[in-house]
Amino acid sequence: MSTPVASTVQFPVQSQEPIPLITLVPQYQSIKAEIDEAVQRVFTSQAFIMGEEVANFEADMAKYCDSREAIGCASGTDALVLALQALNIGPGDEVITTPFSFFATASCIERVGAKPVFVDVEERGFNIDPAAVAAAITPRTRALIPVHLFGQCARMEPLCRLAVKHNLHIIEDAAQAIGAEYRGRRAGVLGTVACFSFFPTKNLGGAGDGGMLTTDDAQLAARLRRLRVHGDVGRYEHLEVGVNSRLDALQAAVLAVKLRYLDSWTEGRQRNANWYRELCLREKLTDVIELPVTLPDRRHVYNQYCVRVHEGLREHVMQTLREQQIGCAVYYPKPLHLQPCFAHHGYKEGQFPVSEQLSRDIMALPIFSELTLAQLERVVAGMSLALKSASKPSSGFFSKAA
Repeated sequence: MSTPVASTVQFPVQSQEPIPLITLVPQYQSIKAEIDEAVQRVFTSQAFIMGEEVANFEADMAKYCDSREAIGCASGTDALVLALQALNIGPGDEVITTPFSFFATASCIERVGAKPVFVDVEERGFNIDPAAVAAAITPRTRALIPVHLFGQCARMEPLCRLAVKHNLHIIEDAAQAIGAEYRGRRAGVLGTVACFSFFPTKNLGGAGDGGMLTTDDAQLAARLRRLRVHGDVGRYEHLEVGVNSRLDALQAAVLAVKLRYLDSWTEGRQRNANWYRELCLREKLTDVIELPVTLPDRRHVYNQYCVRVHEGLREHVMQTLREQQIGCAVYYPKPLHLQPCFAHHGYKEGQFPVSEQLSRDIMALPIFSELTLAQLERVVAGMSLALKSASKPSSGFFSKAA
């Protein structure tokens, strides 16, 4: 149960301290001694590449995700590429995914020579639409890449049924979803293989880049471990051409410390999401500001807290927030099917209307766990100020407010 919010939201003033979209400083300060000790341990050993630190963190991640195997690598993007390579996906193959995601989701498919096949997302939850996936499957389809966007799992049951029916692999893009759950199972064990990112601003973020793959398939895990080190099985014996994508020991040491706190930080994000809902309802903003929802049987971990601002008011709201020194951002301003580098696939504007509308509406608000209720009140008050100052007297919101 969330703590009751204050009865009145105070409008922000510019003299108050800025509220960033994300800051890593409070988190670091809260565990500084442990992080510094872990880093110093690596420097003392001078064992910077792979080794015990990485092996221990891989074991911790496998336990956290309830997977049999966890394989560290250099980034979340590399994790996606390695997964596709290990599943022998390449030229002539098609991989179905969403156009409403970070660029790496589709670029990794292109990098291995396969074709990204985009399908639209669902209005609620913003994740890939299983019905659209079913309609897009062809004899060349080899895999699906659902994205657990913003920290909430995609609707996996129908996707898994499709995968079984058509003999497809599922590669979970779980870059934003560590700790997220679907029907009691963690992201990371909902498909053939899952890919995580430890970019610093993720819920579990390192001190630089890092990534991880999880799977229950021991044979696939062995190949992933080989591919991340140039296809080497030891003693300079290369069975295939791989890449150099190792997780650094320094990153593993830092991440192992942070993993112990991840669930408490996630609870803080969930608490903040509940407070946002209470405050926005109290301020009667939900005629124009559509809040994110947690869908049935999900554990939402809120890597981002993304609202939809309707009636073409997003830029005005964002400008007002920035004037009040309140951080906000757009995820994502242009769907992947409209990116210039994918133009040769022939996708056109209007083809995926939900994704395109989301790109015009979505706005991310601060959600990190160290935020206070007073800071969240300022964010909501900033949005209220923006809506009341907008010149749209004919809208439902303004007619009600009047």
